[in-house]
Amino acid sequence: MIELRPFESLGSANHGWLDAHHHFSFASYHDPERINWGSLRVWNDDTIAAGTGFPTHPHEDMEIITYVRKGAITHRDSLGNEGRTEAGDVQVMSAGTGVQHSEYNREDEDTQIFQIWIIPDERGGAPSWGAAPFPKDDRAGKFVTLASGAANDDALPIRTNASVLGATIKAGESITYEVADASRHLYLVPATGKVRVEEVEAKARDGVAITQRASVTITALEDSEIVMVDAA
Repeated sequence: MIELRPFESLGSANHGWLDAHHHFSFASYHDPERINWGSLRVWNDDTIAAGTGFPTHPHEDMEIITYVRKGAITHRDSLGNEGRTEAGDVQVMSAGTGVQHSEYNREDEDTQIFQIWIIPDERGGAPSWGAAPFPKDDRAGKFVTLASGAANDDALPIRTNASVLGATIKAGESITYEVADASRHLYLVPATGKVRVEEVEAKARDGVAITQRASVTITALEDSEIVMVDAA
């Protein structure tokens, strides 16, 4: 099963400083057919105006992964962590028993992010935060694991049976992803470009929901940067 979810069909809310598009039900957007995809609960496509951002607010019992597409995001939390994550890089916050944080665009241009929430395998646990650079050249023509619940020295750790992966693909080239179990839920979004996922074409910022597949082949119709979640 492969289902295209065009960008134009997503929920949206424009707050002036924030232009948000929701792949799944979030805030005032509710679609009973788009509550979650396996343990993947939120995929927000946010554009944050220069000099603005999310003031301090709480989270608990959620794995929150932020993929920066353009600009940079500056994080500060109640654990004393602070960091700036640039385009192409990733930050992860395991909210655990509870944490408060803020995220601001301190740049002089819009910042664009994918914010992905995945339900943890267990409630509780000490909250944590981390960030890492992932140069695009390192994922040219292949998937690289950006965050994972499995042991992976190169990926940021998350407390859930899921992985967040990234790849860049040149126009005309293809990559194939082997799925460990056909019951798993894949969700793929091109950050840029245009791709064909098996027989389904998706442009930048469209969502592609995939399940009941032993493998998936993605062909770039244009030079493309893609982000994908593999979740239980």
